[in-house]
Amino acid sequence: MIVRTWSARATEAGAADYRNYFETTLLPQLRALDGFVEAVLLARPLGDLVELTAHTTWESEEAIRTFAGADLTTAKVEPEASAMLTDSDPAVVHRTVLVTG
Repeated sequence: MIVRTWSARATEAGAADYRNYFETTLLPQLRALDGFVEAVLLARPLGDLVELTAHTTWESEEAIRTFAGADLTTAKVEPEASAMLTDSDPAVVHRTVLVTG
């Protein structure tokens, strides 16, 4: 399994809007994809902003490609989601899962 990690920053209101988007729009889309396992959205205060970190778990790189396209390292952020954020990382990080509990 592979965990795909992406981060962004938002105001408190933007972070609340993004959480709603993540739950009601993005998660249903991800759940419909073969090879998607789970997703976690984390938040932490960062001065006047909130840092959001999304972790999605996939069965394989091929499964990630069905979501992200050919370039696995480029973040996929829809314009609707981007409008809620002050900025976001243009790239993602992939890590292989070694142990789960």
